[in-house]
Order: sequence, then structure tokens, then C-alpha cells
Amino acid sequence: MEEATSTPRAATARVVPIVPAAQEPIEQSLYEVRRKIYPRAVSGLFARWRWFFVLATQIVFYGLAWLEWNGRQAVLFDLAARKFYIFGLVLWPQDFIYLAVLLVISAFSLFLFTAIAGRLWCGYACPQTVYTEIFLWIERRIEGDRPARMKLDKSRLGARKVALKAAKHGAWGLLAFWTGFTFVGYFTPIRDLVFAVPRLELGPWEGFWVFFYGFATYGNAGWMREQVCKYMCPYARFQSAMFDQDTLVIEYDTTRGEPRGGRARKADPKAQGLGDCVDCNICVQVCPTGIDIRNGLQYECIGCAACIDGCDQVMDKMGYPRGLIRYSTQNATKGRWDRRQIVARVLRPRVLVYTSILGAIVLATAASLFLRVPLKVDVIRDRGSLARQVEDDRIENVYRLQVMNTREVPVTVAIGVKPTRSLEHIEVLTDGSLEIPATTTRTITVRVRAEPEHVRGSVPIEFVVGPVTEKSRFLVP
Repeated sequence: MEEATSTPRAATARVVPIVPAAQEPIEQSLYEVRRKIYPRAVSGLFARWRWFFVLATQIVFYGLAWLEWNGRQAVLFDLAARKFYIFGLVLWPQDFIYLAVLLVISAFSLFLFTAIAGRLWCGYACPQTVYTEIFLWIERRIEGDRPARMKLDKSRLGARKVALKAAKHGAWGLLAFWTGFTFVGYFTPIRDLVFAVPRLELGPWEGFWVFFYGFATYGNAGWMREQVCKYMCPYARFQSAMFDQDTLVIEYDTTRGEPRGGRARKADPKAQGLGDCVDCNICVQVCPTGIDIRNGLQYECIGCAACIDGCDQVMDKMGYPRGLIRYSTQNATKGRWDRRQIVARVLRPRVLVYTSILGAIVLATAASLFLRVPLKVDVIRDRGSLARQVEDDRIENVYRLQVMNTREVPVTVAIGVKPTRSLEHIEVLTDGSLEIPATTTRTITVRVRAEPEHVRGSVPIEFVVGPVTEKSRFLVP
């Protein structure tokens, strides 16, 4: 800075720019480098519940494809024939509305369960969670629990390591292939697939989807695991919109647990100024997504409650009460509510609204399926002969009736037309009753004659096919 001169002008300063020394460019990754997670085995109440849902879902998935019903596969989505068989129910393309209703029911169920107890679906019944649990069980049986797996991965490549890794991936591959095979078995009769595989007679689409779904299962449950839940699943991102202060989530009791620290089993934590948390990190070691629940609610938490089981085991060993980590709500944790107060807040307005809407949709869908008429009729005018005059000055129109029998028993129906004020003398010329085989569509040509009196143009009529009526138009030239 220059010194001020003797003139009366205000002093001025010159700023000299400082040129930084040349530095090497710094590269910073925009993505976190994955840290491999080795979940530790845990037992307890919630672990038993998880395995219950694992077994229940897989018994249904693998077993349902082999059940028979009326001489066919009980559940079969026959895309080639455009028929969906679900036990005694046969759905056709015209029943597409039921698929839309099923999606609506699934959405409201997700809203309801999330509002009550958070990510129950993710923690117990999601296919990603279920197959990851199965693959982890296979990994533990072959390689050992967490310390043994970590030691094996750090060891040099040798015969034992190669044998263990080959056995693990071989078991994963077989299970993944069988999963893909079963999945395709819901679209192509699974018994046909069983005979087609050894003969190498799988169709191109069947072969593609068997290996694609099997590879997806192998990759997601064996390799990607928590990455699917944290980065690929959209539910982790918008779940906060469905949570509120009274949603049951996994909570760490900071008031009771802090300050955390290690101590002897018989030591008095209060005398040492410590809380009940012994800082053993068991809750982190058993977490399948590798988070520390003591840092608060995080979007990566899938609500599997493995940390609850792990912490309860440590509390039992230390002689402390259970529940340092537990299912609770944010309001309950702040207000120190007991279990009765928590349950009382379950039936809050948003839960009642979700329940009412979901119940109404389910009842309406069930009633619609129960009262569904097994016949569907489409009336198509014969464009080659719209209207003509026949004997006795009567007018004849020709129609094509497409009659669909959605039941699995043959049906015989009579075809008629309701007389109207404009067309009192109207009759249908057919060859008698129409017999429609089970789950089949029949097309029949029908001639309708009438004696119009002072009527011209297009006149509305109604065809009667068994219990079904279908509207059409009768042309009078």
C-alpha cells in the first residue's frame, strides 16, 4: 500500500493481486466407493419373524407353480392364449380392469403399512431382502460367520479359498437358476419346461427369461445386496412422505444410552457417568445396509430389526433391560410414552382413511368377481349386408355375435332379441341353441328380421344371450 500524499485528497490504496502458486489438479469422485459389508449372524424374535416370511414366501413361490386345478396348472398366465388362470378364476383381456385394481390395492396397502410401521415390506417380505437373506445363509454355511469371511477375503488365493468361493457361487447359481425357471413356469406350464430343459428344447423367450431372471437374482442378492436398497429402489427416496411423528420406526434411545462407552460387566455405569450403550458396534455389524442406527433415522434403514435383536443380546449379557434399540415413534421417544400410549396413536386419521379406502376397494373387487357373469358378448354388424328386404316385405339385418365363455365348463345358451315399440314383430333366425365349450370364444352369424311400421333409419335393439344383454342397432332402409 502506498503512503498518503500531502494533498487534501483522500488517501487511495492499490490492491495487488496475489497469484497462487501452481498446484496439481485435485480429482474428487462424485460417488462413494463401496465398502463391502459383512453382516453378522443374529438370532432373536425379529430374526425368527424374518425367516418365517422367507419360508412362507418361498413355499408359495416355488410350490404354487406345481399345483393343479381342473386338470391344469392352478396359477398360469398364458400370454399366448391371452388367458390368466388363478385357481377357479379365468381372466381374459377384457378383465384388464382387475389388474389396475390390484395395483391400486397394492399401493394403498403400502401407504397403510408404511404409515403404521414404516418399511415392514422392505424388512420382511421384499424379494431383495428375502433372497439376500437366503444367499447370506448359504455364504455363512460355506465360508463361516463374519470374522471368518473377512479373514478369507484378506487371505491369499489358494486351493481352500478357490474351493470355498466356487462352492458358494455354485450354490448361488443353482438357486438363482431354479428361481428363474420357476418364474417362467408361471407363464409356460412348468411341467412342460421340466421336460424341455434336458432335451434343450426351450423356446427362445423361455430360455432368455430363465437366464435373465436367474442372473438378476444372482447379481442382486449375491453381489449388489444393500446397493439395491440404497440406490436403486425408489421407495427409499419417497418413504419420508409417508412417515409422520407417530409412525413406528427403529429408534435408539439416546436419553438412556448416552454417553456411550465400554465398561466391565459388573461395573456401575452411573458411577462412571455412562449410559447403557457399551459401544460394542453389534448393531452396526448385524445391519445388512451397514448403517449405525445410533445416528438417528436414515433412509438406508430397511426396518429389518436385526439391530434390535443384536442389542437385546448384549443387554442380556450386561444385565441391563432390553429396548435400548426398539420399535418406537418419534413422539413416543420424546414424550417417554409407554406401549399403551403408542398403540393408542396407531388409529389416527390418516390410518383410518387408508384403511377405509383399502377396505372399500377390496370389498367392491370381491363383490365384482363374485357377481361376474361368466359370458361376454360382442355384437358386430355384417358390413357385407347391412340391411335388405326379404319375403313378406320384412327387413333383414345380419350380425356376427362373438360369445365368450369364461368358465371352465361348457355352456349352452339361447339367442333372442327383445321386441321394441318400433319393432314389435322381430325374430332371430338361428340354428337353435348355441353350445360354447369351456374357456372358448365362439362366433356365430345371426339373421334378424322385423316388420317395421312407419319406422325408418336406425332403431335400437337388444340381443339376449343367456343372462347377458347387448345393445345394437337395426337398420331400416
